[in-house]
Amino acid sequence: MPDRTLVGLIIAAAVLFSGHMVDHVARGDVHWALTADTVAFIMVGVTIYAIIAVGLYLYLRGRVGPLFWAIVGVFGTAFGWLGHFSPFTDQPPRHILHAYASAAVGWLALGCLVALMAVMIVAVIYALRLWARPIKPG
Repeated sequence: MPDRTLVGLIIAAAVLFSGHMVDHVARGDVHWALTADTVAFIMVGVTIYAIIAVGLYLYLRGRVGPLFWAIVGVFGTAFGWLGHFSPFTDQPPRHILHAYASAAVGWLALGCLVALMAVMIVAVIYALRLWARPIKPG
């Protein structure tokens, strides 16, 4: 039986990821002329949405369990961390803050990213706890 809290965390992460994608578009990371960067951005987004959709479908049907979400969450968190918080990124938090004329919009965009990362970390921990708990007979 699917855990409602885990499903809620997954949906919250998907909504926050959508907000983060909007931020990337608003900051000009996607151009109408198809460049290699634009195609890569679109492919990464489509892949992430596909993983979420197929994963939720399989989870709700009992085909995958919480360990699947823990693994997906670890990779997603690592991807987000490397993309925005590592010393090797070209889009650190200050880049997001300074990309907008309004400081409030910059902080909203950064807050969305931070919330996404926090929800994913909580989801990984929660999924691992679900996976590790003993199965009750009956």
